[in-house]
Amino acid sequence: MTAGSHEFTTLDSELLFESPILGLRRDRLTMPGGGVASREVIEHFGATAVVAVDGRGRLAMVHQYRHSVGARLWELPAGLLDMAGEDALVCARRELVEEAGLEADSWSLLLDLISSPGFCDEAVRVYLATDLTAVERPAGEYEEADMGFEWVDLADARRSVLRGEIINSIAIAGIFAASEVLSGRGQARDAHADFPLRPTSLAQRRQRNGVVPDMKRLGR
Repeated sequence: MTAGSHEFTTLDSELLFESPILGLRRDRLTMPGGGVASREVIEHFGATAVVAVDGRGRLAMVHQYRHSVGARLWELPAGLLDMAGEDALVCARRELVEEAGLEADSWSLLLDLISSPGFCDEAVRVYLATDLTAVERPAGEYEEADMGFEWVDLADARRSVLRGEIINSIAIAGIFAASEVLSGRGQARDAHADFPLRPTSLAQRRQRNGVVPDMKRLGR
């Protein structure tokens, strides 16, 4: 594999649109050969997701409506890194309680995933959680109030991916990564490892503008 050598320098940036959970900007970049091109980037807070596996080899999954595709998808418990300065592991612990009603004593890092690098800076940190305890799940709102929950055997989850029944990319990556680790074929990383891919543009702008601690509360 041969790596390119051109340094893509950003000449200037223009914020085109901003909403509670994302921003859209246009950058002008220096291109190979001396040209200049524009690239639109959707800015995101980043997110965490959790592969929570119990002592019977079952995976905790949620069934959630996603309006962008007009369908309910099987997904991992997950949530945005939308609280200013919040550690990713703290976010993952909270989301596991809120979406699955679970706490875990053992945490490790499975992978970091860039969901749509062609146009979005979203990065998702996916954890493996084991040694689970059931706790009360808080009352949800909006889509969370309609969210389903099910324990799925990890082997069945892999088959569901290949049958096209699980199509969320974060869930697919987490299921297969967890299978490698739990089978002994792979090794997870420390849950507190650095997260260099965590997006910063949207979060830093919100914090500069005083939109804290909940950085989604734009204009409120």
